[in-house]
Amino acid sequence: MNVNDFDFDLPEELIAQTPLLDRTSSRLLVMDKETGRVEHRYFRDIIGHLHAGDVLVLNDTRVLPARLMGVKEDTGANIELLLLKQIEDDVWETLVKPAKKVKVGTVVSFGEGLLRAECTAILDHGGRHFKMIYDGIFYEILDQLGEMPLPPYIREKLDDQDRYQTVFAKERGSAAAPTAGLHFTEELLDEIRAKGVEIAFITLHVGLGTFRPVSVDSIEEHAMHAEFYRITQETADLINKTKERGGRIISVGTTSTRTLESVANKFGGQLQEDSGWTDIFIFPGYKFKAVDGLITNFHLPKSTLVMLVSALSDRDHILNAYNEAINEQYRFFSFGDAMFIEPEKKETTHDTSSNV
Repeated sequence: MNVNDFDFDLPEELIAQTPLLDRTSSRLLVMDKETGRVEHRYFRDIIGHLHAGDVLVLNDTRVLPARLMGVKEDTGANIELLLLKQIEDDVWETLVKPAKKVKVGTVVSFGEGLLRAECTAILDHGGRHFKMIYDGIFYEILDQLGEMPLPPYIREKLDDQDRYQTVFAKERGSAAAPTAGLHFTEELLDEIRAKGVEIAFITLHVGLGTFRPVSVDSIEEHAMHAEFYRITQETADLINKTKERGGRIISVGTTSTRTLESVANKFGGQLQEDSGWTDIFIFPGYKFKAVDGLITNFHLPKSTLVMLVSALSDRDHILNAYNEAINEQYRFFSFGDAMFIEPEKKETTHDTSSNV
């Protein structure tokens, strides 16, 4: 399958630069998973498309203020460091700008020495390992010195850093937000629970590999970067029981989807408590084992994210829906509008004894 099969014309002005004041006021394109039929709503209307007995699965990862601006101690040259993932103790995999100025042994200072970092390795893809040197608690220092790692498509400064966090963000470790979850408020989640929809949480720490362009013509040759995930036994049990009684699993975001499918693949279609690293790449032809429906943002052309949503429904349905969204001036990407790939409603016996 060729990467150009997932291309479409996206006007640059439709890439949202700032979040809306009200999280739930984003637009919502609802697409029937089987027929491709489209409806135009607002995100707060999602409650009308969720049913008692559904399980809504959210990614509770918390974005680190992972962009650090510092200087080389020997020359004073400006260096930008982006923390990707913690390797061990105080050693982090990073991206560096400008990378050519950073060799093994280079020491970068941040906040006038409040935090120092020594390069310990140069990686094949151009990244670097840095050992962090500091007094005190690392994450408190990072909160003081770091900036939110907004995608390069967003050029506007973010006034409120919490707007790049979901309201349920808990487990810190992401280099990017699970942006489909940005549309929810605590009030909307309470309304959803009151309707009889159960809410479960997984954790996947989003790495930049999710957004890395596909640089090969044949998508089967593309390799994803691994990301860390965790699922509790409580969440696994709830999803297993819901599947057994014919209930719908509605995943919020491609990150939640990749986590559920990774675990389901590992354990023969069932879920159980697990953690580890996944590099799963979902594209058309993949058979879903856990996820029935998906709430997601609108993604960029030829991205692995467009390929994933096409796998859940149908490539032509997705591209037709995207073209309609473009015609209707929907906002794309991290701070943009949302899409619900809606599965058929199922009649189930609802048991409220296992809320997560």
